[in-house]
Amino acid sequence: MSNTHPALDQESIGRILRALQGLEYGSVQIVVHDSKITQIERTEKHRFPLEKSNPEYGHENKTKRK
Repeated sequence: MSNTHPALDQESIGRILRALQGLEYGSVQIVVHDSKITQIERTEKHRFPLEKSNPEYGHENKTKRK
């Protein structure tokens, strides 16, 4: 493995920054092959406030089966 690391070009930096832009919850994964960025993956998670479940369908009213 070589000790030289090619500098990131502006295009790659721009792609990484765009992947991060507006990301509230999630991750950005950078895939490198032969010292070059080959893929940028963005996984975004959306968080929703918890609401009380309907007792008819919630865990509170489950009956035990015999």
